[in-house]
Amino acid sequence: MSEHYPTLFHRHRGNPLLTAADWPYPIHTVFNPGATRLADGTTLLLCRVEDRRGHSHLCAARSANGVNGWQIDAQPTMPAEPEQRPEELWGIEDPRITYVPELGRYAVVYTSYARGGPGVSLALTEDFQTFERVGVVMQPEDKDAALLPHRIGDSWALIHRPVGPSGAHIWISYSSDLRHWGSHKVILEARRGAWWDANKIGLSTPLIETPEGWLMIYHGVRQTPAGCLYRLGLALFDLETPEHCLLRGDTWVFGPEEPYERTGDVGNVTFPCGVTVGDDGDSLNMYYGGADSCVALATSSIHTLLDWLHAYGRPPLDS
Repeated sequence: MSEHYPTLFHRHRGNPLLTAADWPYPIHTVFNPGATRLADGTTLLLCRVEDRRGHSHLCAARSANGVNGWQIDAQPTMPAEPEQRPEELWGIEDPRITYVPELGRYAVVYTSYARGGPGVSLALTEDFQTFERVGVVMQPEDKDAALLPHRIGDSWALIHRPVGPSGAHIWISYSSDLRHWGSHKVILEARRGAWWDANKIGLSTPLIETPEGWLMIYHGVRQTPAGCLYRLGLALFDLETPEHCLLRGDTWVFGPEEPYERTGDVGNVTFPCGVTVGDDGDSLNMYYGGADSCVALATSSIHTLLDWLHAYGRPPLDS
């Protein structure tokens, strides 16, 4: 980044944290983990694991400190079930985890992939051992989705990223029962023209609730002659009306720099699906996929990201 912009995220010196070599059964690669902290303080990553067919499933890795000593499930934690769920024919991908106190369960929102394209599916779990699959909640082509942890008014709220004729923008939808969704609204548009986040954006980690609003880490995709370049930006949304964007940064704040982010199955990708908040209520661990080939960690804090938005963000204008 330019010297005019502070460094907001600091890569862990032990990166990458997890690779295919760490897995207890044969896989091709591991990346894009959802993340949460369990009641006992354990960090759980629900990793996207690609097998040697090219299909993905989800597998849990647990660590007492969120950095090392990972205990990985001996078998897929949440395999695809194409026989019962044809929308999972080609696997399940990119989970995002939200603990929902009203339900006493974790909501896992993930991409189910089949002939019709990627869609958004939802499952609920208490223990990451058994899952109640709610099923498809957003039809293809849609992905990059996460549930807010509590109702907005009387309704649940889901952030997601459908693809339409005008591009790929971030939307919000509402539901009374987690199954039937409506009141669809665009909350953040991909910019047009020569921007780092032109034409295609998507939610990265689940929204982070702060006293100032819902803090969003999102990814923007830039098309270059060498391929796509995935980098991260920040935005802030109103707590009571989360479709209202308060601030959005013009510049990206984190992007591929290290070899494990630049070289892999898909080069030049930093793609987080999970973030955890420390006991202090401020420190952040952001877990991300590097080049679709490994799991890495970058740290920051809520106040650091909010301070940056106040300094460098502005209310969004029409793209």
